[in-house]
Amino acid sequence: MSAEISIVVPFYNEEEAAREVLEEIVNTNPGAEVLAVDDGSSDKTWEIISNVAGVTALQFPRNRGQSAAMYAGACNARRPIIVFIDGDGQNDPADIPKLVEALGDEADVVCGYRAVRKDTASRRWASKFANAIRRMFVNDGLRDTGCSLKAFRREAVDHLVPFNGMHRFLAAQFLKGGLKIVETPVNHRGRLAGDSKYTNFNRAIRGIYDLFGVKWLLNRKVPFDISERSEPPSAPCPPTPPPLDPHLLPPSASSSRTHTPITLRHGPAPPPPGIPPPRLPRPPLP
Repeated sequence: MSAEISIVVPFYNEEEAAREVLEEIVNTNPGAEVLAVDDGSSDKTWEIISNVAGVTALQFPRNRGQSAAMYAGACNARRPIIVFIDGDGQNDPADIPKLVEALGDEADVVCGYRAVRKDTASRRWASKFANAIRRMFVNDGLRDTGCSLKAFRREAVDHLVPFNGMHRFLAAQFLKGGLKIVETPVNHRGRLAGDSKYTNFNRAIRGIYDLFGVKWLLNRKVPFDISERSEPPSAPCPPTPPPLDPHLLPPSASSSRTHTPITLRHGPAPPPPGIPPPRLPRPPLP
């Protein structure tokens, strides 16, 4: 199962946790392709992730945001199934096989939700409020859009329109593309090290700002889910003509006639040999 999975992990200034996070992902999902994306970190994150065995590291020249890092990882994935997971260690990589197993005829995308959250009370209340506001604008059906742990088939990336904040509205875009989504409970843990890159205030301001843009995008976005494709029938080869009978061919022109070479000249023909040329009449005297 792991041989079919590409795991995308975005990092931004996570030097204290990056190695432990990646080593745990590699050990719990042996054989999976692990893509670690450094989102223009200013610390030693790139030096760490680029030296972990079994990990392919990608780096942005400058900070472009979590959505850009996740989208770049998905576009560089080579396996048929893609999994998103946070780089702070709060998602449990042991849940990945459960998400992948849930993919099937009834599900194109599997989203994890944090059944028991390990965040502060203020963050939990802010998340509940944000989810309620989001459902008023974008009815994606998710109970926990902030959980980064998601699994989907690689073709689903074609339904994503990248923008800053896209990672909060993945399910909405997948639904607009006609994909089936299911949710499954996942483990949630405290941060291994470092601090969150978001506060409740800036998360709320960004989320409200993005809601108006996403609402417009979903109303204007064109689905392109093709139900069936028929290839043109192959054209039949033309029949091979039968060989010609040499006895039915007309005789060759060279055998029935003698060709006299003709020399093309310009002007009047010269007189035959031995005959003087005709004399022109003199003009009359005045």
